[in-house]
Amino acid sequence: MPRVLVAFAHPALEKSRVHRALLAAASRHPAVTVNDLYQVYPDADIDVGREQALLREHDIVLLQFPMYWYSTPPILKLWQDLVLEHGWAYGRTGHALAGKSLACAVTAGGPREAYEPGGFNRTSIRQFLLPLESTTRLCRMTWLPPWIVHGTHRLDPEQITRAAAEYAELLSALAEGRIDPVRVAEADELRPIHWTGGS
Repeated sequence: MPRVLVAFAHPALEKSRVHRALLAAASRHPAVTVNDLYQVYPDADIDVGREQALLREHDIVLLQFPMYWYSTPPILKLWQDLVLEHGWAYGRTGHALAGKSLACAVTAGGPREAYEPGGFNRTSIRQFLLPLESTTRLCRMTWLPPWIVHGTHRLDPEQITRAAAEYAELLSALAEGRIDPVRVAEADELRPIHWTGGS
């Protein structure tokens, strides 16, 4: 069974009802290793060797984070800058991540319609994540569309519980190889239809 590494980044987890629920779901999954970057590196002194070893040991990397100004929280960008070294993750001799997959589990305060061509933000979250998609391809990995929880500011407890349950299903689908990268390649986001076989 493929092993899933959740690289989690939230600088104010105590304020996030949604990410606390998602993180709990990920932490309970037997095929998942949770790597809480702000917890492990409160001073942002990232241990490159540790992080590279974790990446080597897992088949699928799932970056979990809230959208911060249409991008990632700062520690996740620092993690990319330091850990994905030339000659290790990319470049002529950089093949350490080749064949692995990468996806994102993202939360956004705005509703889904805010991330449509005619919406407030004028573009999809997947398009905002294009630098991550390009990085994935540079590292010879397979990119999967993001899984997204929209409208987090207005979710009630029952909706948060449902989101956490769906996240657990996503993690199982990844670990069991039930998501076909070719089938989902053009999707703006991963949804249950992509791992349940529905239409």
